[in-house]
Amino acid sequence: MDRRIYGGSAVANLILFLLLSSSSALSKNPNTSSGSGQINSNSVLVALLDSRYTELSELVEKALLLQTLEDAVGRHNITIFAPRNEALERDLDPEFKRFLLEPGNLKSLQTLLMFHIIPTRVGSDQWPSEDSGRVKHVTLANDHLHLIKGDGRKMVDSAEIIRPDDLTRPDGLIHGIEQLLIPRSVQEDFNRRRSLRSISAVLPEGAPEVDPRTNRLKKKPAPAPAGSPPALPIKSAMAPGPSLAPAPAP
Repeated sequence: MDRRIYGGSAVANLILFLLLSSSSALSKNPNTSSGSGQINSNSVLVALLDSRYTELSELVEKALLLQTLEDAVGRHNITIFAPRNEALERDLDPEFKRFLLEPGNLKSLQTLLMFHIIPTRVGSDQWPSEDSGRVKHVTLANDHLHLIKGDGRKMVDSAEIIRPDDLTRPDGLIHGIEQLLIPRSVQEDFNRRRSLRSISAVLPEGAPEVDPRTNRLKKKPAPAPAGSPPALPIKSAMAPGPSLAPAPAP
């Protein structure tokens, strides 16, 4: 299903916001040249928001990164490595996706998304050869990823480039990649939060109970043998049952 709809869609509103904000900046500074990096309808950022990579676009919106990316496009010719929708919809661990979307983990989501962008234009024809080894690039997250070529495949870290030069614009380009790239810092943060949640979710077992009548510790009842009927509480066991006496004669 093609989700690139314009009527009232969130993505359309984001595109409109970018264009209007750039127009406002131009009106305040009419001497700004057209090549100064202002966002226009032919920008790679607009292409991303109105592309097949709808899951990535929605995460960019949730991460409040539009202004940051607009500034990056204004300063650099960028390369975006965009995971296919299935990598974010079906292939991603649901617990990890919930972690990313929690309001308290906004920084981790922003770091993860900016890890997919480098402030350098690298087309598929500029990939390192198999003989030259891997080439390191700094990302917008101030981390590093590596471009690799092996067995005839172009790779960025562990993800294969499945749509090279998928979208090209004057201020950048987008490569479609097979899977999400996860920086080590985000993975460690997720593991730490998950560990803390599992610890806090453990209920105390074996806590001593005090009998209020004797002020002594209650003894745990012996486990019932397998197949025995369930034991009733004392009150239930002593409750009067139906009378078994024969009814009086009329």
